[in-house]
Amino acid sequence: MKIDPVSLTADLVRCPSVTPEEGGAIDLLEQLLEKNGFSCTRIVRGQVNNLFAKWGNGKNGRVFGFNGHTDVVPVGDLSSWTVDPFGAEIKEGYLYGRGATDMKSGVAAFVASAIDFVNHTPPDGSIVITVTGDEEGDAVDGTVAILDWMKQNGEKIDHCLVGEPTSPSKMGEMMKIGRRGSITAKIIAKGIQGHSAYPDRANNPIIAMIKLLDTLASHQLDVGTEHFDPSTLAVTTIDTGNKASNVIPASTKAVVNIRFNDSHSGQSLISWLEDEMEKVSVEYGIKFETDFKITGESFITPPGELSDLILKAVKKELGIIPKLSTTGGTSDARFIKNVCPVTEFGLVGKTMHAVDEKVEIKQINQLKEIYTRILEAYFAEV
Repeated sequence: MKIDPVSLTADLVRCPSVTPEEGGAIDLLEQLLEKNGFSCTRIVRGQVNNLFAKWGNGKNGRVFGFNGHTDVVPVGDLSSWTVDPFGAEIKEGYLYGRGATDMKSGVAAFVASAIDFVNHTPPDGSIVITVTGDEEGDAVDGTVAILDWMKQNGEKIDHCLVGEPTSPSKMGEMMKIGRRGSITAKIIAKGIQGHSAYPDRANNPIIAMIKLLDTLASHQLDVGTEHFDPSTLAVTTIDTGNKASNVIPASTKAVVNIRFNDSHSGQSLISWLEDEMEKVSVEYGIKFETDFKITGESFITPPGELSDLILKAVKKELGIIPKLSTTGGTSDARFIKNVCPVTEFGLVGKTMHAVDEKVEIKQINQLKEIYTRILEAYFAEV
């Protein structure tokens, strides 16, 4: 009996798996996969539950991997929802609920596809399914923990497909062959507090911060590369917390986020930021304190076997050719690229993280069929 990806999506949505809570989602998948011949290992690190599931022994042929996550972002204002966020309500061709789009439907599609495939046409090779509960969080105890466990236990993946939503508005229109890097800089400017009537007796850090932020925001980082759009810098907050209109504050804070292409590394951008802060510091006599966090370096999986398999499968199923893209935020592909070629392909992501998040039921079925076509073609080449 074939696995219905829509019913599986609904079952997963009913699991309140807000990061880092497992919510029953990993349990559900583990039981289903074990029942269908997959060897499962629960990998727990910190507060996070992760799952490694494998069919085959990996010694005769290649290993194809799927990766995804069952953790979801918080619901937010519950009164704004018109449905139960964990009710998996179906109406007018859509399934509603937190995680319906991002990305319990993707997980359901590749789990259903893998199970049906090995039961119907056992391949000469192995299929590995990795599912984390820490993609929406800090992502330090999720896919990274799985990859650490795999290394320690001699497990491998030759090619991996991440089932994140990849299409902006139309099913099948885009796949991700890479991602931009991301770095966040928290900056504190420290001056000298004083009376606003006597500015010469103080040193206003706000003026220096404005100068710095204007310099950073107006600077062109690059013009883009072969597979990437130009890098971007956004000032995301400026906070002083000054409740007095007649006091020059002693300090002010700001946060800057940079999404960068393969023209840069996280460290090269940190060096640039530090140079610019030093210039302003000398000019204004202000001291800067910083905290940098690199959440991912840019990467690219050059067009090749994996992207060709996806392209052909999408064209056969939907009659369209997906665009190869590197747009969007970060994903766990940034970790997997260290062990094997990785590409992302999933459904339309319009409502992910939104109130009344929903997925078109037709897309879930289409996605399962596309994943099945990919598996058939991949193992036919062995």
